[in-house]
Amino acid sequence: MAILLGLDTGGTYTDAVLFDPVRGEDAGGVLAKAKSLTTKHDLAIGLTGAVEAILPHLPAGRAIADIAMVSISTTLATNAIVEKHGAPICLILMGYDAKALERAGLRQAMAGDPVVMIAGGHKPTGEAQSPLDVEALRAAIQEHAPKVAAFAVSGYFSVRNPAHEIAARHLIHEMTGKPVTCGHELTSKLDAPRRALTAALNARLIPQLQQLIQAVDGLLARKGIKAPLMVVKGDGSLIKAELALTCPVETILSGPAASLVGARHLSQESDIFVSDMGGTTTDIAMLREGRPVLNKEGATVGGWKTMVEAVAVHTYGLGGDSEVRVDEHHGFMVGPRRAVPLSLLATQFPAIVNVLRAQQANEELVPYRGQFALRQRPLDAGPSSLSAGQLDLWEKLAHGPVALADLLFSPATQRHLGRLVDRGLVAISGLTPSDAAHVLGLLSHWHAEAAELGARLFLKKPPVGHWKPPASHEQLCRDIVEQVVRQSGEVILDAAIRETSGIDPHHWGQLGRDLIRRSLSAAQPVEALIESTIRLTAPLAAIGAPVGSYYPEIARRLKSRLVIPPHADVCNAVGAVAGGVLQRANATITQPQEGLFRVHHATGIKDFVDLEQAAAYCDDLVRVEAGALAQRAGAVEIQIKSERADKVFEQPTGLRIFIESSISATAFGRPGLV
Repeated sequence: MAILLGLDTGGTYTDAVLFDPVRGEDAGGVLAKAKSLTTKHDLAIGLTGAVEAILPHLPAGRAIADIAMVSISTTLATNAIVEKHGAPICLILMGYDAKALERAGLRQAMAGDPVVMIAGGHKPTGEAQSPLDVEALRAAIQEHAPKVAAFAVSGYFSVRNPAHEIAARHLIHEMTGKPVTCGHELTSKLDAPRRALTAALNARLIPQLQQLIQAVDGLLARKGIKAPLMVVKGDGSLIKAELALTCPVETILSGPAASLVGARHLSQESDIFVSDMGGTTTDIAMLREGRPVLNKEGATVGGWKTMVEAVAVHTYGLGGDSEVRVDEHHGFMVGPRRAVPLSLLATQFPAIVNVLRAQQANEELVPYRGQFALRQRPLDAGPSSLSAGQLDLWEKLAHGPVALADLLFSPATQRHLGRLVDRGLVAISGLTPSDAAHVLGLLSHWHAEAAELGARLFLKKPPVGHWKPPASHEQLCRDIVEQVVRQSGEVILDAAIRETSGIDPHHWGQLGRDLIRRSLSAAQPVEALIESTIRLTAPLAAIGAPVGSYYPEIARRLKSRLVIPPHADVCNAVGAVAGGVLQRANATITQPQEGLFRVHHATGIKDFVDLEQAAAYCDDLVRVEAGALAQRAGAVEIQIKSERADKVFEQPTGLRIFIESSISATAFGRPGLV
């Protein structure tokens, strides 16, 4: 009997399951499960806690050496993008014009990190539009390398000829040894700004995935587990960990993809709406005929439209640990940023309870009451990547959390702290739905007094906009739970409306928003002349640790059948070991002139005088590449399927003019076990 170890590292918890792939479906294959708090400053601590809690439950007669595969899913990359966290990078654009930064949200995504434009790039036909400016490239690398953790490189029309990107990668490796992401490695599709954006996000995520994989590698070595290590990609398939490090952006929807695979396995439902509520985000996706629905145009996460083929998931900054806040324009809100719950912080650092008590006893108007800052993870680019003000704040947090009231004294310090938070180096702790659940008795595993003190301190906030503090801290907590229910209902309906009609909330209009608000209200107003009812016709599967506190009421208001499958709290970890390995390869044929057919591939360009000869060459090329990629990704018993799609313009006279042809191959296999 092969035993598999599935791990999921989320924003709040790290989960572990022991899994038997051939065990009866009534048990879902889960032999044992465990949870441990995710420790972002040192991921190994949380991973070790979960694994050590589960290993004693190995079946009788089985040993650690019988673990045949370990696989990880993670929401760390998704959360980092949603919360706009990430390591500092340098983006090098070759052959782009200055206006490119204004497209695809590229300037906003870079968030002040350096962007260097140099001569180079290619034409649509694959020829160089200008020679690569190697000296400018060398100068840019030398200038920015000390202050960044990684580089992203994108050349104009690199999918038609990647030569300049490859040359830049070699030079960066030679001069710095730092990670490099090339646009052509991530997609074969046109759209240069989106390709550059995807490369930039990938580069920014490399240090975070490195920390996770190094933590798991170290843990497995200490425990004597010699099984292959896999990572879940955003399409639900598996890939060897060392290969995942070259393309971490492909894991940006790893958690939601694993949750879909796990939900299918545990619920035995083939067509269902799946809502995965974690600490930081709610991820909503669909299963049709038992398979995750994919977004082949590219996953959108945190407002960024990438070119990563992944599950068609709608990700929202709403979870059990979302920040409770009052916005001048939107009023009382939950999310989108995560805050460390005060009840959790007090469990880890009991001394903060005395700080909260002192703040509660102080009747003076003190800003930032009930909020703390703490280090979240190690520096990713060394002290030189911080300004003097940022470094001063970083040092003040060396020994644990510090109250914001004792830390922030000027707008400058606020800006310094904001930059540390944006980089994911520092986290803010404050009131969250998890705290409200502790006050109301819905949860009991963290520090209830800290949660209550946080709620009482929140009531001392001055009125903002149209929001007025309720009469008691208990009512505040009931309001928080109600807000989570309403916002969750809205995001589920948003996802369903987008899937059905392609209409986003900006086009709901005042009437649409009012009808949805009325439909999701706990009760229709007595004086209302109309009754609004919107029903989710698909069954709703709710997975994730917090769903028991919210989703029975959410499903009631959506008038949908609720499915909470067994082991819903560790569904992602189950999905991490229940999938297979899948890799794709692509090539394109264009016609730069009459009678000439040009093959564009990552290996370069090649010309033919006959389309069918070019297509046959492409088919062989992508089938070999896909098979090799699948084998490299850890697959055995590989099956390969290729497809060809010709784009032809047909004139009214009946004359057909060839535009281009796309040839793709998909290789699928099961993960190799020891």
